[in-house]
Amino acid sequence: MTLRSTLASTAKYAALGAGVAVAATRALRAKAGGLEPPLEGVQRTYRWRGMDVAYTEAGDADDETIVLLHGINAAGSAGEWREVFVDLSREYHVVAPDLPGFGRSDRPSLRYSAALYEDFVRDFLSEYPGARVVASSLTGAYVAGVAGDLDIADLTLVCPTAVAGPEPPKTAVRELLRAPVIGEAAFALLASRPSIRYFNADHGYWDPEKAGEDWPDYEWRTTHQPGARFAPASFISGHLNSDVDLASALAGLDAPTTIVWGREADLPPLATGRDLADDADCELIVFDDAMLLPHVEFGDEFVSVVAGDRPEGTVSIEQQNER
Repeated sequence: MTLRSTLASTAKYAALGAGVAVAATRALRAKAGGLEPPLEGVQRTYRWRGMDVAYTEAGDADDETIVLLHGINAAGSAGEWREVFVDLSREYHVVAPDLPGFGRSDRPSLRYSAALYEDFVRDFLSEYPGARVVASSLTGAYVAGVAGDLDIADLTLVCPTAVAGPEPPKTAVRELLRAPVIGEAAFALLASRPSIRYFNADHGYWDPEKAGEDWPDYEWRTTHQPGARFAPASFISGHLNSDVDLASALAGLDAPTTIVWGREADLPPLATGRDLADDADCELIVFDDAMLLPHVEFGDEFVSVVAGDRPEGTVSIEQQNER
């Protein structure tokens, strides 16, 4: 076989493989279908930098406002608050957006950054002066970074962290996942049903059954929407890590801050939460038998914590705010 024929054969099979990958991706998107709202309430759109950002609103607009900001992960969405949203809306005006690039919000092919999300958080929260803010994981750092510029009544941060990806960021990984065909195929593996089940069981939930029977399917479908890989590409590669010093930022705020942690969490572990609460002089509340998502595993108790109550049993107060 000549070199020319070998190259031609290689190109033929590469083109065939690419065609198969494209067809498989399209088939998965078709199977995923459209994405319904994960929360019960009025569905609205916030126009921001040319993007439509979807959010759900519930409760009496004359009541005190609580804004719920979900964490960052490949399957992130406002549905993270599904176990507390309705209950909170009975006493509060509650608002929960899908962050840009996630859920039912627009997912343009941007190179997403921590700065972009800090700007979004600042602008969105500016629409609700005096609101109480609840944020999860990496989004907690974005809130901490801009909270000094905002009128916020108080903060509740669930397992907040400024770093959730490699340091320094891996630009090659981001560009690989952004690439057509090969990036789509790679992300489909990362966001496969087994991968989602693994993350939920290994990091998300102490008892994965508390995620809900239908929730893993929703997570899978949200990762198979058009443009779904672009924001996670920045997250997985470390480009969404924040430069914020969480302890210093929280210590400098006038708004009282409560940090909530799952005792069994390992990314990051409870020891990190204890150090953060100590350095920032924040109240630390720990949920037993929970990992990164105590607000899902113990929805009723979490609602009580946000309301200012401290239920006995599941919840332990490890540090009081002395400020």
